[in-house]
Amino acid sequence: MNVLVIGKGGREHALIWKIKQSPRAGNVFCAPGNAGTAIDAVNVPIEPIETDKLTRFCKKENIGLVVIGPEDPLAAGLSDLLRKQGIKVFGPSGSAARIEASKVFGKTLMRNADVPTAEFRIFDHPEPARAYIQTRDYPVVVKADGLAAGKGVLVCKTNDEALAAVDRIMVRDEFGRTAGRQIVVEKKIEGEELSLLALVSGRTILPLPATQDHKAAFDGDTGPNTGGMGTYCPAPVATPDLLAEVETRVFVPTVHAMKRGRYPFQGVLFAGLMLTKQGMRVLEFNCRFGDPETQVILMRLKSDLLDLLEACADERLGEYEDDKLEWDPRPAVCVVMASGGYPGKYDSGKPITGLVEAANLTNVKVFHAGTKLAEGRVLTDGGRVLGVTALGDTLAKAKARAYEAVKKITFQGAHYRNDIADKALK
Repeated sequence: MNVLVIGKGGREHALIWKIKQSPRAGNVFCAPGNAGTAIDAVNVPIEPIETDKLTRFCKKENIGLVVIGPEDPLAAGLSDLLRKQGIKVFGPSGSAARIEASKVFGKTLMRNADVPTAEFRIFDHPEPARAYIQTRDYPVVVKADGLAAGKGVLVCKTNDEALAAVDRIMVRDEFGRTAGRQIVVEKKIEGEELSLLALVSGRTILPLPATQDHKAAFDGDTGPNTGGMGTYCPAPVATPDLLAEVETRVFVPTVHAMKRGRYPFQGVLFAGLMLTKQGMRVLEFNCRFGDPETQVILMRLKSDLLDLLEACADERLGEYEDDKLEWDPRPAVCVVMASGGYPGKYDSGKPITGLVEAANLTNVKVFHAGTKLAEGRVLTDGGRVLGVTALGDTLAKAKARAYEAVKKITFQGAHYRNDIADKALK
């Protein structure tokens, strides 16, 4: 089967790397791809918004399955357009992707489905939002309604910070005019974060192993929020009882509510959780594989990913039970190497060295996120540049091996966290 993966980040590189391992995989393409996907697949210079070109390419190359990686084309309805052309797609419809594309939609859905989440209010004008914030005697989180590349969530310690966040989102349009038309102001909750992903098709929900992401830019969970600076899998804090509770109280009511609302979900449903003293709470939902969660999950997956994705697209996911999936028992750790200045302004086009030396280490895979090829050289081309991922007999050994690989790679301005997986080790 020929496969086309849409996107150009670390998640897409990981998906391609795993799909290629399937004995059923034929030609694997990536549109538009990066320097890493160019090694593991064939890059195609087509952007996700070029729907006519994508459709013609799929028909010309006899693509049996399209896997859409990023949230933007999903929210724009790319899967609907391709399906209308008779092309098989892994990924939710545009209406179902609203669970991520609109924070307002996602929070309202949680409220209606009785999914545990933080107390919140929705505003479509800055003045009432400011008035509400000034009555709060606790820290709040201000969220832009629309997609903002993982940066539209502003955690505020004081009312002044929250008022400034309203100004940034709704007045200065820092995250885009569309994204900031509405905001969610919710009570800031404390605890340990957890990422839980599940394959969903029809009424079938197949949870994947729990991971823990590190959103803050710097060690000790300090600095601004990012798209994710590293992760590990499995997360020891995810006990069997907790996983059962998440399936019962989060995934099942959410999937059923979406089906009742006539926007059934097909693809990966990603629940970002906070484990508080009062119990588990859902921070937000995503409508696709996480990045960098995908890197550690797929590093451990032994089952055929192509079979899984196709079963999901065909609504045959019910053929799989949890115990039918085969996993490497060893933990995995992914450390993100980012451009200097990320998640703020950064320069691109910096040469990267040491990739071959890192890749030669056993149980290591360097997934490319923001890279490009130019005259035979690999250059930086984004905020998050690489996801250096390693397996180890223990979590400590996986961490050590990942950082051993990181230290072999250099590019100007590179920065990364040094404490990925420390929460679990402590």
